[in-house]
Amino acid sequence: MQTVLTNARLILEDEVVTGTIAFDEGGIASVDQGRSSLPGAIDVGGDYVAPGLVEMHTDNMEKHFMPRPKVFWPNGLAAALVHDAQMAAAGVTTVYDAVCAGTPFSAKDYRKDIFADVMKSLAYGKSENVFRIDHRIHMRCELTSPQLLEDIAPYQDDALVQLVSLMDHTPGQRQWRDLQHLKTYAVGNGKTVQEFEEDVAVRQREGAANVAKNWQAVVDIFRARGIPLATHDDTIPEHVEEGVASGAVISEFPTTVEAAAAAKQHGLATVAGAPNVVRGGSHSGGVSVSELAEKGLLDGLSSDYVPASLLQAVVKLNAGHGIALPQAMGMVTWKVADILGLTDRGHLRTGLRADLVRFKVLGSTPVIGAVWSKGERAF
Repeated sequence: MQTVLTNARLILEDEVVTGTIAFDEGGIASVDQGRSSLPGAIDVGGDYVAPGLVEMHTDNMEKHFMPRPKVFWPNGLAAALVHDAQMAAAGVTTVYDAVCAGTPFSAKDYRKDIFADVMKSLAYGKSENVFRIDHRIHMRCELTSPQLLEDIAPYQDDALVQLVSLMDHTPGQRQWRDLQHLKTYAVGNGKTVQEFEEDVAVRQREGAANVAKNWQAVVDIFRARGIPLATHDDTIPEHVEEGVASGAVISEFPTTVEAAAAAKQHGLATVAGAPNVVRGGSHSGGVSVSELAEKGLLDGLSSDYVPASLLQAVVKLNAGHGIALPQAMGMVTWKVADILGLTDRGHLRTGLRADLVRFKVLGSTPVIGAVWSKGERAF
């Protein structure tokens, strides 16, 4: 059955127009300026209508598999379904669930305990068609892990794995170049000071050797499948150059202006955290993402650990940092879709998937009224 939304502010790639959009499960049928007089048309009262959000990196799944420290939820599919509902409620219609492979030697050591269950639950939910939105897997490969290659071996041909990032969380560099920030983070997530100090010693002693062993092996495995590769937490131009040499196409969460500028120069897409925009800065001492946007060094946003931050960041970049609304909205829709090679979504265009979000803004707060995934109500 076709849905027609009229009197809508349609967010297109370069402009916002008042118009009408018609769609069904087969896709977007028409996008027109002006109001519709069809008796079945829904007057949305001037609300915004935009493409459904595309999320390429979220850790939100993890908190449902371990809702409290050392408390592991026994029903993986139930945990995945709650995550799915939260993402839909945030306006996301395509999500790359970030799943960490390899022991991270950090406050999030528990990731090794939930890894297999997360992978199994996502595959099961997808096969049974019980998710509201489209789920894919972003395999976060922790290169400092001694057993990384063993962990990823069962999944290297998994069709759900459609994005891979190269992670190096060795203390003293990249995201954790400031050890005091790492200490605050680790202790705040349940580590004792003694455990933190022991972890740092092990990771600094063993991390570089493991990275050297794992980096090229991971690149070879996933480049053979044509899967996009992302670097992570690039801090200096040399980090970007390493990624370029390995065929990476995304610089994810660059921590300095210099790294983001180098990524732009080398043709890598830059994706950074929406929570950083909303909070006004990084929790780990990195660059302000709003500054990257103002300097033209930002292509896309990721909600990371707060699903609702995507749309909030769009509103803030527009209202507080002079980024035009279509450009800011593109950072969570068509730009990310294009980066990931998703040619069937991310734009309000005739013939594309009917992934849509309707919202209004109260003050500085986006309020979502409805979400459609492939033409069906998801929220």
